[in-house]
Amino acid sequence: MSYASLEACLNDLEAHGHLLRIKEAVDPHLEMAAIHLRVYDAKGPALLFENVKGSRFRAASNIFGTIERSKFIFRDTFKLVQQLIELKGNPVKAFKHPLSNFNTGLAAMKALPLKNPFNKSAQFEEINISDLPLIQHWPMDGGAFVTLPQVYSEDPGQPGIMQSNLGMYRIQLTGNDYILNKEIGLHYQLHRGIGVHQTKANKLGQALKISCFVGGPPAHSVAAVMPLPEGISEMTFAGVLGGRRFRYDYADGFAISTDADFILTGEVYPGENKPEGPFGDHLGYYSLKHPFPLVRVHKVYAKKNAIWPFTVVGRPPQEDTSFGELIHELTGSAIPLEVPGLKEVHAVDAAGVHPLLLAIGSERYTPYLLTKRPAELLTIANHILGTGQLSLAKFLFITADDTNRLTTHDVPAYMSYLLERIDLTRDIHFHTQTTIDTLDYSGTNINAGSKVVFAAYGEPIRELAGEIPSVLNELNGFGPAKIVMPGTVALQANGFSTYEQADIEMKSLDQQLADQIDALKVIPLIVICDDADFVSKNLNNYLWVTYTRCNPSHDIYGVASFTQHKHWGCKGPLIIDARIKPHHAPPLVKDVAVEKKIDPLFEKGGSLYGVIQ
Repeated sequence: MSYASLEACLNDLEAHGHLLRIKEAVDPHLEMAAIHLRVYDAKGPALLFENVKGSRFRAASNIFGTIERSKFIFRDTFKLVQQLIELKGNPVKAFKHPLSNFNTGLAAMKALPLKNPFNKSAQFEEINISDLPLIQHWPMDGGAFVTLPQVYSEDPGQPGIMQSNLGMYRIQLTGNDYILNKEIGLHYQLHRGIGVHQTKANKLGQALKISCFVGGPPAHSVAAVMPLPEGISEMTFAGVLGGRRFRYDYADGFAISTDADFILTGEVYPGENKPEGPFGDHLGYYSLKHPFPLVRVHKVYAKKNAIWPFTVVGRPPQEDTSFGELIHELTGSAIPLEVPGLKEVHAVDAAGVHPLLLAIGSERYTPYLLTKRPAELLTIANHILGTGQLSLAKFLFITADDTNRLTTHDVPAYMSYLLERIDLTRDIHFHTQTTIDTLDYSGTNINAGSKVVFAAYGEPIRELAGEIPSVLNELNGFGPAKIVMPGTVALQANGFSTYEQADIEMKSLDQQLADQIDALKVIPLIVICDDADFVSKNLNNYLWVTYTRCNPSHDIYGVASFTQHKHWGCKGPLIIDARIKPHHAPPLVKDVAVEKKIDPLFEKGGSLYGVIQ
């Protein structure tokens, strides 16, 4: 189905039972987000808010709330895009040379952006930021944010749409020190294309013009999060996925998406920053207030009868999970083709994506040796940690499976396979004093922390226990202990105070377990936590707590640990201190009063009655 607008998509969803209209007046301050979260959790339909308090514009959310609905939206183009990406040799070639590589002339034409006159008086009206649905998602958020933005910028040295970048970088509309209607905040993380453009503009001493498109055909939103190689225009991808050429023009020197529902234009001047945040983010914590680029607003446009799309992020899984699943299904083997020897990679959503990466590689370096040990895996690991957004991984688990039966998407089976084989004296490799994800507050400063690679290969060297060894229930200062999965134990401890105190506590634990190494061989991993019942309750709790609350260089210990020629290892179980630290960002907590206030919508007579069974 080719959609010319967001409304055309929503009408199609409604016709097929995938959308509900909310006619009651709803407050954009916390209420709309709370409704969205509740409907998403119930795997409910897309939502169209027809009466947003304080704004004359409608708003829509949960459009991509399930992978099934996302694939339904792109049902007519999904397989074509998969085929193009799966082109042998260089899958990106199709997007660099669409006319010679697309399998039909029609598809090639749809990949090329179309210059389309921007008829402001007939199609759009000029508005202010204050006219928008100013949605605040979480109680401690610094203001209202755009959560499905398509932020457009061009290379100052090579202007033009084919050298442009379209990314989903959050925009803060209100709050903090921003002057309403005149200033907004632009937040982007490491390894983002817009950073390259701003760096070039700064060197030239000129402002970077940016446009933020909101709404329009749903393919535009997906294109904004698609991990395309640098120098390839997301607009070509948007055209093929949407089955409709990306229509654009320029006004006052700013790029305009003539299919967008809203367009915000402005300039980022060298050295102009203002505090942005806090914002309840996709790791399940607030990203805190930090200096980020200031955008001086030029003009804001709204299409006639425009609809404001939004999403709500928080502890995964959330709607952005469907984006990740969609991208994974579309790209297939494209990433492994970029990294020789890599067969499969999985950024684990439940752990916040970047904190935990699972990979399966090849081991072809030393087939002449009888003893199997990681060799090629370490080369692949270094390649992964130097590749685009994969480089933001904090924990990288990598192994090889000669039978080709293992998959990274069965997390418990993968973890068991690796833990059965890992040699804790040899297979742990730290990267200290390095960059990490901007949203990860486990490190020493924003973007600063450490990484660790666990690389295992060979025959199993241990059986994993499914029960707690008695010694772990008899510890002073620790307990209770709970099995998380075979070979992994959550061990409760007193709250974290300082790293000096943590060293004392871990030395005490080491002393109590040092003479039990043989008994503990079946437990290669112990997670120190604030609440062992919570961590062991389900897989997602374990993944979220363990890998979002640990800075590897500071929070990994081991029983009978040693350092030899600058290599660290341990003879007993590996210990990860996943307690909440004082410098961590606070977790997201729903507002009880707001939750109570939206209850009538889900009761008999409300627009959402029956959505939650």
